[in-house]
Amino acid sequence: MDFNDKVILITGASSGIGRTLLQIMRQYKAKVIGIYNNTYIDEDDYYKCDIKKEKDIKNLFKMIKKKYHKIDVLVNCAAYYQDNDMYDKSKKEFMDVLEVNLVGTFLMCKYASSLMDFGVIVNMSSTDATDTYNPLSMDYCASKAGIENLTKTLAMRLKNIRVCALAPNYVNTESVMAMEPEFLKSELERIGQKELLRKEDVALKIMEIIINSDFVSGSVVRMDGKDE
Repeated sequence: MDFNDKVILITGASSGIGRTLLQIMRQYKAKVIGIYNNTYIDEDDYYKCDIKKEKDIKNLFKMIKKKYHKIDVLVNCAAYYQDNDMYDKSKKEFMDVLEVNLVGTFLMCKYASSLMDFGVIVNMSSTDATDTYNPLSMDYCASKAGIENLTKTLAMRLKNIRVCALAPNYVNTESVMAMEPEFLKSELERIGQKELLRKEDVALKIMEIIINSDFVSGSVVRMDGKDE
C-alpha cells in the first residue's frame, strides 16, 4: 500500500504506540487523523473523542465523512487498565476497562467500516489475551481476549476489509515505564521477556500488517520479542 494521500485513523494517538505510529505515518505523506481523550494535543488533524461514548463516536465520524470523505486504515491503539486485586476491583472499574478496550474498539470498527470501500483495520491485543495474563489485570486480559475474538468475527462480517490484531507483550510505553521497577522486573522474568519491546518496532509491525496482504483477515499476530 502506498500511504501517500491515504486516510489513516488512529485511536490512542496522544502517547505510546499510537503517537509513535502517527509520527511515522506522517513521514510517508499519509493523511493521519489522531484521536485522543485525556491528554490534549494541539495539532492539526487531532480530535478529542471518548470512545466509551457512542454519541462522541457518531459525531466524530460525521466530521470525518464531511472533511476527509473516506477512511483507508483504522488502527485501534486506545487502551485502559487499572490493576488491583479482584476483591478491591469494583464493577465500575471492571466495566471501564471493557468499555474502552473492547466496546470502544467495536464501535470504532463499526463506524469506520461504513466509510471504507476497501482497507485495513488493525486492533491492538496483547499476549495477556492468551498466556501472560496476571490476576491483578484480569479485566484488561479479558478485554484483550475479547479483541482477538472480535477481530476474527469482524473478519467474517467485513468481506471487503482486512481485519487483523497485533498482540505484543510489554512495550516501552509511558505507562509501562511508570510502573514500579521491581514489579515490572518480576513480570518480565515471570513471562520470560528479556527486554521491553520498542514502541517504534511495534509501530513498524503495524505498518507491515497494513502493507502485507499475507497477514490474512482474522489473523492475530504475536509480537513477544523472541522471534523479531
